[in-house]
Amino acid sequence: MTHREQLLHYVWKWRLFPHGSLETVEGHKIEVIDPGMHNTDAGPDFFNAKIRIGDKLWAGNVEIHRTSADWVNHGHHTDKAYNSVILHVSEIVNREVVNEKRQPIPQCEIVVPENVSRNADYLLYSDTPIPCKNNLSSLPVTTISSYLSLLSLERLERKVNDIFRHLDRFGNSWDEVFYVLLSRNFGFGLNADEFENLALSLPFNYILKQSDNLFQVEALLFGQAGMLEDTTLNDEYFIGLQKEYLFLKSKYALKNREEFLFKKMRVRPRSSPHLRIAQLAALLQKSGRLFSLILEKEENRQWISLFQTEPSLYWQSHYSFGSKSPNIGKRLGEASVGIILINTVAPLLFAYGRKRGGDLYCDRALRLLESLKPERNSIVAEFSAAGITPVNASQSQALIQLRKEYCDKRKCLYCHIGHTILSSHGLMT
Repeated sequence: MTHREQLLHYVWKWRLFPHGSLETVEGHKIEVIDPGMHNTDAGPDFFNAKIRIGDKLWAGNVEIHRTSADWVNHGHHTDKAYNSVILHVSEIVNREVVNEKRQPIPQCEIVVPENVSRNADYLLYSDTPIPCKNNLSSLPVTTISSYLSLLSLERLERKVNDIFRHLDRFGNSWDEVFYVLLSRNFGFGLNADEFENLALSLPFNYILKQSDNLFQVEALLFGQAGMLEDTTLNDEYFIGLQKEYLFLKSKYALKNREEFLFKKMRVRPRSSPHLRIAQLAALLQKSGRLFSLILEKEENRQWISLFQTEPSLYWQSHYSFGSKSPNIGKRLGEASVGIILINTVAPLLFAYGRKRGGDLYCDRALRLLESLKPERNSIVAEFSAAGITPVNASQSQALIQLRKEYCDKRKCLYCHIGHTILSSHGLMT
């Protein structure tokens, strides 16, 4: 569907056409009592509309095109699904249209107001990441805050759908799903896919079987990540891991991944994939069935304490194998724990509440997001510069949803902020 046709849908849905401008090609006035329910799947564009043509009330579906010739171009004249259409709306009427029964369909032209058309063009064809950035600061605070609440929920629901797909994959094992999602988020964006693939290559049950020995858990994770392949490194700890992994690899019939898949360029030492794997190993070994612990805790300080686990002694003085570093604590920082809570704990709690039909865990997830500091990233910085500064993680998640699902995809016609701007009488600047 073209942007222009989307705009026609938008104008019809919100009745932004000039008052009294609709009439059939025969000259009969049209009153839109109910524009109908917008259909984004196959079939007519709007279901169950109610319109009055002259003195007769009609109920049925409405189809919208740029020109009436598109009715035939799209094959609607031979499709029984369109026999229920009571009105064909076009920007340009240039031919008669009939349904599959050869019955003529009433038609009318729709006019897009000049201010709506210009504002839509400004938004949809803008070359800036946030098309409406120059207008955001002038919008009512209540409009922004209420929409951010909806977007935060929308983002959670999207994550819940991903979690449910994982549940199907792992036979409804919440432990396995939590392990995979947690591992992914230990990649902190840059290496997220590789950390997830690492977890998928190493079943959580194998880690539980070795959970009484941190060294063995480290061997499993580093070995599966392909980080124990070097045969020239003269490092006692590294060589010990190699030997342990070879034993465990044979025991569990594992096939390791390749180290080069992990991104290391321009990565700060404290974010190196080696240190992240060491931190993850310590957390998994110490916590056992971590998801059960998550369900038990209710306060941020309890969750933060749980995730701020120190890696083994070797990593207190290393960021990677064989390269010494200052001997300082290497546990996850508060900002990193916050990212884990935002992207792992909150979605899992919300999904668990959805699956079990209880509000307790859903409410706990929402409270968690509202109590955490907002994320600091390029998307949040862009919106802050444009006049929307998040006050908590719920709002920063909402801004990420807004940017990725609406701004980037130029779905301004489906955005509440876009609607506020488009339906105003002024022109964008």
